[in-house]
Amino acid sequence: MFILGFPYPLFLGFGKLAVLAILVMCLIEFILLYLSKNPISAERLLDEKLSNGDFNTVILKIKGRLAFDPKLKIIDEFPVQLQLRDTEFSLNCKKSFEEEVVYKIRPTERGTYQFGKLRVFINTRFGLICRRVSLDLEKDVRVYPSVIQLKKYSFLAISNRLQEVGVKKVRRIGQSQEFEQIRDYVIGDDFRQINWRATARRQELMVNQYQEEKSQNVYCLIDKGRLMQMPFEGLTLVDYAINSSLVVSGIALGRGDRAGLLTFSNTIGSLIMPKSISTQMNLISETLFKQKVQNRETNFLTLYKMVKLKLKKRSLLILYTNFDSLISLQNQMKYLKAISKNHLLCTVIFDNTEVNKIADEKTQGTKNLYDQTMAEKLQHDKKRIIKELNKNGIYSILTEPQDLTLNTINKYIELKARGLL
Repeated sequence: MFILGFPYPLFLGFGKLAVLAILVMCLIEFILLYLSKNPISAERLLDEKLSNGDFNTVILKIKGRLAFDPKLKIIDEFPVQLQLRDTEFSLNCKKSFEEEVVYKIRPTERGTYQFGKLRVFINTRFGLICRRVSLDLEKDVRVYPSVIQLKKYSFLAISNRLQEVGVKKVRRIGQSQEFEQIRDYVIGDDFRQINWRATARRQELMVNQYQEEKSQNVYCLIDKGRLMQMPFEGLTLVDYAINSSLVVSGIALGRGDRAGLLTFSNTIGSLIMPKSISTQMNLISETLFKQKVQNRETNFLTLYKMVKLKLKKRSLLILYTNFDSLISLQNQMKYLKAISKNHLLCTVIFDNTEVNKIADEKTQGTKNLYDQTMAEKLQHDKKRIIKELNKNGIYSILTEPQDLTLNTINKYIELKARGLL
């Protein structure tokens, strides 16, 4: 309007009126925005222990009372480990409001995460002026091994519903059960369980009742060496092993066994002797929280010496490790065989899903043909590793990282049901 006011003086007056109107509107907005000293209050709700590798829910509860219907833009200061720099939330509210903003975060490393301030930007409908309110909601939370998975599997185990998530129901084989009592025969009972002496005394059929043998030692052995640094969907193989160990320990304790833990790389890391007391899970969880990957080659001789020295009673040893070739396995086989002489050893090997994906693709071009050939070779090597372990009497699991916990629980239940321990 001012520009048009040069050739047409009439527009000069309209320009002045427009500037005056804008200034008046800015003044009104300023008064409305800053009329209240504390127009917004908020709280951030989240668990004290976050779960590594899982989606954790965070709730922002925001309350306010203003003289107008505001438009809000909310920016939460996320922990630096999450690297979330472009996330904001928008709300259109009434004069007096209580709103909730719900979002999920997925940590990919254990440690202490620091949430910062909550920044709330308040606008009127015209949006000429914006007021920023900074709310001091700073809080430190610790990211532990998968607490969510532990709660999920523990709840299903207590309610006898593990089959819902894929845990197989295995029929008990053999006689590794402990005697519980003698009771009356009921149609459908196994005739082999009939107690003939008690039957003769009572003049009616009596059977022996057994219960699953409990209070057996179950150790999770976690390799923290160089090959366990391989990442998959943001988590290293060590983190997958740690998450699985926490859940398997919880399941073992819930079934009456004693859970223990041993971590190692080129040296021995942490050792927790197996117990079935109520504080055992807290001790295992805190110990797993502190574990760090070592950029060293794994020394299985050190593991064998520790097992020989400390683990006197026959135990189930679930070994989480990774071998990149058959030669690397053969170099360590003598130590694994020595361990399996006195213990029931089950080795968990990770399958590379990216390699499998390349191996299953259709060949296109020379480069893709080379990549596919190498992927098929790696695939074949993994199968040979499993075959070599089985040939030497060592039980094994070949699993993709995302299925690790489920497959390990299934193997634990299978070995228990077969009475091998």
